[in-house]
Amino acid sequence: MITSDEIAFYIQNIPAAPAVVQEALNHARVGDLQKASKYASEDPALKLYLKTLMNRPIYGFRNEVSDVAQIFGILGLGASQQTLYNYLLSLLTPKKWELFSLTNHQFYDLQASISKHWETILAHLNINDKELQSAISLIPASIIVCEALFAKRKKEVAQLRAVKALDFNTILFRITGSDLFDLSGEIAHKWEMPPRIVDLIQSASGRDENLTGQERILAQWMHLLLFYELSQPAYISAGLNDFIDFKIDFVQDIYESFAQVVQHTCEP
Repeated sequence: MITSDEIAFYIQNIPAAPAVVQEALNHARVGDLQKASKYASEDPALKLYLKTLMNRPIYGFRNEVSDVAQIFGILGLGASQQTLYNYLLSLLTPKKWELFSLTNHQFYDLQASISKHWETILAHLNINDKELQSAISLIPASIIVCEALFAKRKKEVAQLRAVKALDFNTILFRITGSDLFDLSGEIAHKWEMPPRIVDLIQSASGRDENLTGQERILAQWMHLLLFYELSQPAYISAGLNDFIDFKIDFVQDIYESFAQVVQHTCEP
């Protein structure tokens, strides 16, 4: 059993923002993308990350986009702030994935796709909220923490999957007492996100049948988005789809709308 102290240790290892990135985040939070891009341009690693992320297939640009000011201008305020959070995650991403059958290119594709689709969903719902937009970055963060937790017990995890045919989320709960959504909530606390973001992440599991209003709508869309993203062939092969117990009844009333929004996003 992994104790809560061990989980807290891994979460505490999610890096604090380097000074330049922190300045970029501060300016993004107050809406000054010009100054945010100026500071972001001063960090060669961040600049390379932004260039690599922005030229993933999900964005569909025919010509390479490399200028940071242009990248922030294309992303907009909320997505730029979220991308800076994603960069912090890249600092923790393992050089080699020990348990999940992933490459870093595949993981960055997941970050780009899930971020882009969540941005489009919020626009479809007429919601302009930077904190809500950044909330989706908690799921990739949790996957990194899971990799770190599981890699230390690789043999134990392999035995549970081989002998008892358990999925990764069940194994995670058995050895930690937490699932992926619980870990996401802990990371939200680490990043000092407001309680409503923690509540949203928990609600996106689809387990709470008593949700109403906007809280239910956002939870439905996030639940369906996570299922959609983690059900792509590369992530099924990696085992990431194990983390979503798909609740078809929970999302039935938005299914057609979701398909239209995602299809529109994927069009060139």
